[in-house]
Amino acid sequence: MTETAVRKSEERMNLVIVGHVDHGKSTVIGRLLADTGSLPEGKLEQVKAMCERNSRPFEYAFLLDALKNEQSQGITIDTARCFFKTDKRHYIINDAPGHIEFLKNMITGAARAEAALLVIDAEEGIQENSKRHGYMISMLGIKQIAVLVNKMDLVDYSQEVFEKIVREYNDFLGHLGVHPMIFIPVAAREGDNIATISPHMPWYEGHTVLDQVDAFTRPEGSLAKPFRLPVQDIYKFTAQGDDRRIISGTVETGTAKVGDHVIFYPSGKETIIESVERFNAPNSTEVKADEAVGVTMTTEIYIKPGELMCRADELKPKVGRRFRANVFWMGRAPMIPGKQYKLKIGATKVATELASIESVLDASELETNHNKQQLDRHDVGEIILETHRPVAFDNRNDIEPTGRFVIVDDFEIAGAGVILEKVAETDSIFDRQIKQREFAWEAGEVSAAEREQRFNHKGKFIIVTGEPGSGRRNLAKKVEKHLFDQGFNTYYFGITNQFGDLDQHGAAGTIQRDRQIEILGELARIMTDAGLLFITILTDIDEFDLNKLRKLNEPNEVFVVSLGDPALGGAVIDVQLEPSPEIESAVEKVVEGLTSQQVFMDFSI
Repeated sequence: MTETAVRKSEERMNLVIVGHVDHGKSTVIGRLLADTGSLPEGKLEQVKAMCERNSRPFEYAFLLDALKNEQSQGITIDTARCFFKTDKRHYIINDAPGHIEFLKNMITGAARAEAALLVIDAEEGIQENSKRHGYMISMLGIKQIAVLVNKMDLVDYSQEVFEKIVREYNDFLGHLGVHPMIFIPVAAREGDNIATISPHMPWYEGHTVLDQVDAFTRPEGSLAKPFRLPVQDIYKFTAQGDDRRIISGTVETGTAKVGDHVIFYPSGKETIIESVERFNAPNSTEVKADEAVGVTMTTEIYIKPGELMCRADELKPKVGRRFRANVFWMGRAPMIPGKQYKLKIGATKVATELASIESVLDASELETNHNKQQLDRHDVGEIILETHRPVAFDNRNDIEPTGRFVIVDDFEIAGAGVILEKVAETDSIFDRQIKQREFAWEAGEVSAAEREQRFNHKGKFIIVTGEPGSGRRNLAKKVEKHLFDQGFNTYYFGITNQFGDLDQHGAAGTIQRDRQIEILGELARIMTDAGLLFITILTDIDEFDLNKLRKLNEPNEVFVVSLGDPALGGAVIDVQLEPSPEIESAVEKVVEGLTSQQVFMDFSI
């Protein structure tokens, strides 16, 4: 076998197969496994013998059930995926159940699919789900589609029936901008047009299913497109002098190599790739699409899981909190404004809200409603989403994998969608909430100026930030005691008293942590309004967190003391200290900083 042939035989492609319940998806899959010799040795004969013993007619769909029952024995098939191969390449086929209730599984299955097989029963014809599946494939951006008109044996292999379905479904899909590469008449149970041309349909002159699958092409874009690696985790080593910090994830698109200048979004941190790390694999200097890898950097930068690693010399991703998207809603409860949901895009999980609904489409009838105020189950909406913190993404038309997302409501996948474009962040939900809070704020008869006169200082939110072990807690308490001894109204708030461990790492903890930051900001607003010098400690916060706390604390101000916190990047710091400083000197510098900002009223301390 030539080197080119070897490379071809190692090529992989992800397929998704969809169709209405009982239209024959499992039979198609069973036939593909059997006709390509991809079944375990003796499995076909075993299932046929079992059917004979039980006086049941053999069905190729039974092969899937038999294999699923043997997962524990190492068979490489599960409830959603199975594998087969041809001389050209290996295939992973994702089986998306046909019931409407299981459409969420289809989203998961189709998320990485490069081509789709859509099965329609020739006898039953086009069903509601057939239309919904067509729309979903369109929305997911799958361009290579083959429609299999199955069970042709039940309509006597009628060319007229086949062509009627082709006309009707082509017309429907055309309205969506979806153009199948081919319609194939098949009888999967009998094997007609699956691996060999059927003698029962001489009027059909196109590909068999297997020929068409091999005719699909892997989008060159996966390698040719800009490099995108969602950061899933960061591993630190300390044993035996190993100080590596490995950033890990699966490359979605593009390539990168040792020496490339890379940028992480949304933080904007920059560095250079120093090495490529793989577990139990030969060393290499390059990473490419679909590979799960780890990389180390020439300079240690502080980033979090959920960031998007990109090459500096390529198209930059969008970064923002608002975007326009097409969303297919599957939740039991409707999607409504004012409710918080969880959005997952790449390796990022972030809280999000429905900012507005532009239009709602009935996917089965293609009727558009521009006045609807919520997304009901099975609605497809063009909407504006607003996240609670910036995320990095691409428009679906630019880079599909980083332009897709799912929405979680009450621990279940309730929606899936694609990003159309970034939207300007004027008059955000968060800003409106702050304005509404201030408008409704009920003040007493004591003014801020009167409190300043009485207390001899302004209200101030003092944040001491640094990594664990930097001495931040000790410094914050010493500052509180020093100011209290000078007669000022101070209060140290132990963050763990209210929130436990606020220093939660990883994308999964981000949403809860963001909510705790909001609660802390609201608490600071009350304490500084009361005229207190309100002191707390934080770690693992970034510039966005600080800006959010500043807004939440308005009209009072925030004073930031950093003990070498690497996460803050370009944030405005009022007092910068080294970790584990000499305490008396550090307290003095904090007091000097407060004095320079005229926090104290004509009073020498």
